[in-house]
Amino acid sequence: MDARRIRVRGQVQGVGFRPFIWQLARAHGVKGHVLNDPEGVLIHAEGEALDAFEADIAAKAPPLARVDAVEGVAVDAQGATEFTIAKSTGQGAETRVTPDAATCAACLAEIRDPDDRRAGYAFANCTHCGPRFTILRALPYDRAQTTMAPFEMCAACRAEYEDPADRRFHAQPVACPDCGPRVWVEAGGQEQAFTQAAERLRAGEILAIKGLGGFHLACDATNEAAVALLRTRKYRPGKPFALMGTEATIARYATPTDAEWAVLRDPAAPILLLALGTASLAPSVAPGQARLGWMLPYTPLHHLLFDAFDGPLVMTSGNLSGEPQVIGNDEARAKLATFADAFVMHDREIVRRLDDSVERITPQGPMILRRARGRVPGTLPLPPGFEDAPQVLAFGGQMKSAICLTKNNQALLSHHLGDLDDALTYDAFRQAEEDYTHLFDHKATVVAVDLHPGYRATQHGMARAGDRPVIEVQHHHAHLAACLADAGWPLGAGPVAGIILDGLGLGSDGTIWGGEVLLGDYAGFERAAWLRPVPLPGGDAANREPWRNLLARLDAAGLGALADEMLAHQPRDLMRQAMAAGVNAPLSSSAGRLFDAFSAALGLVTGAMSYEAEAAMRLEALALDAPPEEAAYPYVFGFDAAGGALDDTTLWDDLRTDLRAGVPPETIALRLHAGVASSFATQARRLVDSGAAQAVALSGGCFQNALLLDLTLRALDGLPVLHHRSTPANDGGLALGQALIAAAAAMESN
Repeated sequence: MDARRIRVRGQVQGVGFRPFIWQLARAHGVKGHVLNDPEGVLIHAEGEALDAFEADIAAKAPPLARVDAVEGVAVDAQGATEFTIAKSTGQGAETRVTPDAATCAACLAEIRDPDDRRAGYAFANCTHCGPRFTILRALPYDRAQTTMAPFEMCAACRAEYEDPADRRFHAQPVACPDCGPRVWVEAGGQEQAFTQAAERLRAGEILAIKGLGGFHLACDATNEAAVALLRTRKYRPGKPFALMGTEATIARYATPTDAEWAVLRDPAAPILLLALGTASLAPSVAPGQARLGWMLPYTPLHHLLFDAFDGPLVMTSGNLSGEPQVIGNDEARAKLATFADAFVMHDREIVRRLDDSVERITPQGPMILRRARGRVPGTLPLPPGFEDAPQVLAFGGQMKSAICLTKNNQALLSHHLGDLDDALTYDAFRQAEEDYTHLFDHKATVVAVDLHPGYRATQHGMARAGDRPVIEVQHHHAHLAACLADAGWPLGAGPVAGIILDGLGLGSDGTIWGGEVLLGDYAGFERAAWLRPVPLPGGDAANREPWRNLLARLDAAGLGALADEMLAHQPRDLMRQAMAAGVNAPLSSSAGRLFDAFSAALGLVTGAMSYEAEAAMRLEALALDAPPEEAAYPYVFGFDAAGGALDDTTLWDDLRTDLRAGVPPETIALRLHAGVASSFATQARRLVDSGAAQAVALSGGCFQNALLLDLTLRALDGLPVLHHRSTPANDGGLALGQALIAAAAAMESN
């Protein structure tokens, strides 16, 4: 009889893979055993149908599995008489961890069945759904190494756990009301938790609700007084709130396409930006926005809450402004008591905080805005040519921080960690580095950091490197490489023209970049074109107050009189003196600040922004109201055939003309978007047409703007274009680019 050892690599632990193999073996008459080990799943198989058995492993894998490789080699037969599931072996981590997954249909049916022993139970799960990464302490993924360890299984749960034919076989968080975690409302009894919670929400109260990766603050999204109260308590005057609702609710308040429904129903259950529907929510939910962020209930606790409360809820992160999300019960009582009127608590510990992922569907496909719960710790395959890449640890940037680890031809981009200006976020950043490197048994030989020496991520990476080589990566080169990696662009495929549009990044010339066309690849780059630099009056203050950028742009375009007219109540003379003297006014080519300036010109944000990118988001929303046939500003940037600095003087002349002619502001906003897209696309096309570049890559935070992305792709029609699909175009993807650049450099040096 033939015998074979079969190694299965990928996301194959915690997804019901061993019982799947057990059932598959029985179907094919195969004897032997299967087990988990640090590299994934290992099978010893004996039988006469091993080819068919091996082929079905990838073809029929469980829904949460991601099979990277099935490697079979002939071995000696051991005379197996049955097929069994053996105990896990080994220590360390060479395999992938499964992200947390939304409640499956089978578990949902059980909690709603009054005759089921899990009726109304907030922690029902199986191998197809439930917590994974948020409860995992170490690998291999076994119950003893999760926060379910304190909950000893009752006889009924133990029987399910040990039955290979049951969908709860070795589902590590398996539990029921008799033996598992419990939920309660802090101000009331456990038995009526969801009824009490719903009554409080209907009364306009704010609840702190403990979920998978942390606490949310929730209120009735149709109650303007409740939403306004939440904004007041949380000191969050304008930033859009995320929403949660059932499918029926979302269909009333939004207009999802088939593709958007598919993402909403995905096991990752992200927040998805959706166009407005026919019914109206409280005006304060998302002022000035054309799309709202919706998610479906993704745990039994959420489903039971919505069974009791029939309507949409604001579901925003439970945290003090700028701080990480709260995850512990005592921490919630201490920090959220001034926000919440009551708490929905449970007693299962959360190992690591995970914000909700945020995504949108564009005409070009999916866009990841924040990579977090449900998506991490999923890995990305390294592009061809990186098979011999060393283990690299990259530390990302200052804003939207994330780290990246490369190992076994995979890149692990961490969850969104936040902005490192906040001390507690920086603590969480350091904890995440220790957590990921320990959990995945990572031993980096190369460290990558941003070129900016003032970034906390850079300073931390330098301090942690020890005697390991450190690769300092220019910010926009990292954006370019991240886009290439996301698209699977091979190491030796040649340079591309990268249109990199974002807020700020230290350039190799010491100025602040942000509106660039780069010619390069993983190994290096040159700057081919850039937005004409102007001062950032007040330095960091210009990132918060768009009027400062408007003043700088108008003055640079020779339109000081228009600036005096538009900004009559602002301290223009003081800012002009600072710019003339070069005091706290660094030069910047930032496209993000250009959009801010234009938003200020249209009166969308007249003072300080209440949240990051508010001005640009309002500008995009306004532009979407314009008739689509409106033309772009015809000559937004002047340039010569050789590229170089792109002069935006004509843009501001056209703006003045349009304002005096009474052109609707939405048309002006659309013309700006189209003109920026056309101008940068012209520069990139020049590089491709000359043979210098093989394709065009689009990256940087400005390309979170779906309108700008669409218009740029139209302007590049006929050219091969790469853009982000699985990773954020914003600084949340920087670490991925840094890691690939460092890996390429290390491989070249060897």
